[in-house]
Amino acid sequence: MSNGERTRKSDFRKRSQRQTATKPTAPIEVLLETDSPRFLISRMSAIGDTILTLPVACALRDRFPKSHISWIVEEKSAPVVRRHSAVDDLIVLERSWFTSPSRLRNARQQLRDLRCDVSIDCQGMTKSSLACYLSGAQHRIGYAGKNARELSRWFSNIQVKPVFHHLTDRSLELLTPLGIHSPAVRWDLPVSGPAQSWARRYRSTVSAPRVAILNPGATWHSKRWLPERFGATARYLYDRYGYTSIAVWGTSLDRSMAMDIVSSSNGTAILAPETDLQHLAALIGTADLFISNDTGPLHMAVAVGTRTIGLYGATKPGDSGPYGQTAIQMAYESGSSRQRRNASNAAMCAIGVEHVCAAIDQFEQQRQLPVAA
Repeated sequence: MSNGERTRKSDFRKRSQRQTATKPTAPIEVLLETDSPRFLISRMSAIGDTILTLPVACALRDRFPKSHISWIVEEKSAPVVRRHSAVDDLIVLERSWFTSPSRLRNARQQLRDLRCDVSIDCQGMTKSSLACYLSGAQHRIGYAGKNARELSRWFSNIQVKPVFHHLTDRSLELLTPLGIHSPAVRWDLPVSGPAQSWARRYRSTVSAPRVAILNPGATWHSKRWLPERFGATARYLYDRYGYTSIAVWGTSLDRSMAMDIVSSSNGTAILAPETDLQHLAALIGTADLFISNDTGPLHMAVAVGTRTIGLYGATKPGDSGPYGQTAIQMAYESGSSRQRRNASNAAMCAIGVEHVCAAIDQFEQQRQLPVAA
């Protein structure tokens, strides 16, 4: 893998239209001639994957402004969808909602009450496709091929084989049976006004002209870059470009790593206060640069419009990189998802401080270029 690999922006106009779809149970075009079709988006996964799917809701709202759009989510990721401008109803299910008859019945009732015409399974797993089936939607769009995992293909009756690899691109490809072929990619991540006000006040306490946010956390150890290398990066940012760095954290382990960043930064990094997802998103929105492992806040940074550098070892930027931004990968942990989850962080350690500093230099050079009139 090469340094500074840049994830590709969506370009559906160049699509070869190689998707394959089964014939729906009734002509979907007739349904979409109605004034206000009712859609259901199913994505019950990690925060980052949920954020990467937000453009689906935006594209549906743009194409069908009078439609009713619902979203199924699990509790952990609910804050990044709640109050989204394109989503009318949010159904929050327990993580184990499908493991008992009583929870299944309860979920089925909630989903049936939505009276959805079309469901869109953006996750391609048993639980996400089962929820679409339980909703009673007549038209159930899902993946064909390798993106249809577990039993998901048995619950959809319109199947799309995506051309692109990135999660955002292939999620948007599920909208092609609805006549949506070249959607604008936008996120509209909901961030509350009070959280934004807090973030602006906090930013005013940092006297540096530029702020970088460093995020050492990740759900897998195999995704974590070394804290002392983040600390060295903070020193470079300060010495070369005048940045103060803020080390953010979520869990107690993250906090410990963030403190290691501060202690190894020679005073060029500070520890962020405790934040929830809303306040973290707002804080990231005030920064000039965000550097992170592959985890939810990385995609949050892209969604709020902050320049982002992602660090990759156990996952591939082409699949889940910071959309349209910079990703660095020098090695890759091969094997199944379980094997990569349980691997060491050797692939992440292949990324040197010099590789990240080169990406920073490139960003700074671009930032200083004159804007064309």
